[in-house]
Order: sequence, then structure tokens, then C-alpha cells
Amino acid sequence: MTQSDILLRDLDDRGVLRLTLNDVGRRNALSEAMLAALGAAFAEAGADPAVRVIVLAANGPAFCAGHDLKEMTAGRAAEDGGRAYFAHVMAQCSGVMQGIVTCPKPVIAEVTGVATAAGCQLAASCDLAIAADTAKFSTPGVHIGLFCSTPMVALSRNVSNKHAMEMLLTGDMIPADRAAEIGLVNRAVPSDALCAAVMEMAGKIASKSSMTLATGKQAFYAQREMPLAEAYAYASQVMVDNMLARDAEEGIGAFIEKRTPQWQDA
Repeated sequence: MTQSDILLRDLDDRGVLRLTLNDVGRRNALSEAMLAALGAAFAEAGADPAVRVIVLAANGPAFCAGHDLKEMTAGRAAEDGGRAYFAHVMAQCSGVMQGIVTCPKPVIAEVTGVATAAGCQLAASCDLAIAADTAKFSTPGVHIGLFCSTPMVALSRNVSNKHAMEMLLTGDMIPADRAAEIGLVNRAVPSDALCAAVMEMAGKIASKSSMTLATGKQAFYAQREMPLAEAYAYASQVMVDNMLARDAEEGIGAFIEKRTPQWQDA
């Protein structure tokens, strides 16, 4: 399958881009081809002014089953036992996850079916996530002697330490309502209402100034890694720069004048 086959794209007139994982036969595994397709798609969407919000969805019974273990096992045939290949794949996957975070456009995961291992990492890396009430999540590496170390990075930045460690140490599958309870997803909704709920949220966000959204997303992820005083100093400077932007002036003026703002995304 080509990249265009395994990752479908659809951009609506509101600027909502749906990226749909479509390698159903492999349960939408993060093969090298899928990782390459995702990396390219997020980079392109981030630079495309027509895209305002990205929805990451999936076809088939699995949102994403994680790394393609058959592909990974084949890598062991190399003279080094697969070390260089494994390092390449982990770097490629980490690059995709970081690309979601650094993409200036908000990214919403629309999770159906199961999201396991690096598939759970994929959902956790998105800015927002809404799951079908039938969806399930796990980091099951311990079952096969492989701790989910890279999924741990995204997981531990979404849920508390003890909830993350419970998932990582037991490998247990958790249902969507539990995922919402611990903060892995924003909420769980009936399966037949999932797409509508996601697109409603996406449309709401797409109606905002894309400059403001990009400013806020970048600042959010930057400040949370800083000590408190440094975070406030950084956020204060971001706020000053934001106040001087054209859309902030327009938005505040529109609020005072009780009219709809006309964004220029600048």
C-alpha cells in the first residue's frame, strides 16, 4: 500500500483536516510506511494555512496496534542483531510523536477500537482525544518482555504517575470510561456519536484565530517543562507579544463592540 492508501486525507470547508489511518489488515500498526506517512502529513498540515485543526481517526477495529512487530522481528536478521534498525524505528516514531506536539495546529484523536502500546502513545500525544465508549487502551509491553518505554513518555505527561505506572507495569487493557477518568482522553461517548462529537469540537476550535491557537499550543507545551517562576516569566512575555498581534486587537475590539471578530490569523 502507498502512503496515500494507508493514510487518508480529507479537508472540509472549515479547515478541519481528517487524517484516517487505513492499514486495516495490520490493525493500523506504526510500520515504517505509516510513520513516514504520518510524519509527512503533520509537517504539511502544519505549514498549510488552509488547515486549522487536525483530526486523527482510524478505519477498522483498531485505532492503532502500536509498532509492527513482524517488521521489527525481521530487523533482527541484520549483522548487529537489529540494533541500528531498532534505533532508526524508535527515532522515527519519536519524531512523529514530537511532530504532533510541535505542529502549530491543534490535533484531536478520534479513538475507536483498541489503542495499544505505541498506538496508545499516538492518542496520548494528541492535544485532545475523544473515544468511543467501546474503545480500549493499554501499554502491554510487559506481556512480551518489552517495557513500553517510549509510550511511557506520552502517557506520563497525560495521567498521574500512579495511573501511568499501573498501566505500564500490569499491561492491563482499560476501557474508555476509565481512560477518561484518569485523563488519558477528554471523554468517552457512544460509538455512533463519536464522529459528530469530534467534528463539533474541531469546528469550534477551527472558528478561532489560527495565530492565537498556534501561540497558545506552543506556549502550553513549553511552560509545563519550566520551574514556576520561569514559566510565569515566559508566559508573560508570550502574553505581551500576543496582545500586540492584530487578531488580539480585533478580538478585544469585537468583544467590546459586541460583534463577531474578523480574523486575519496574524
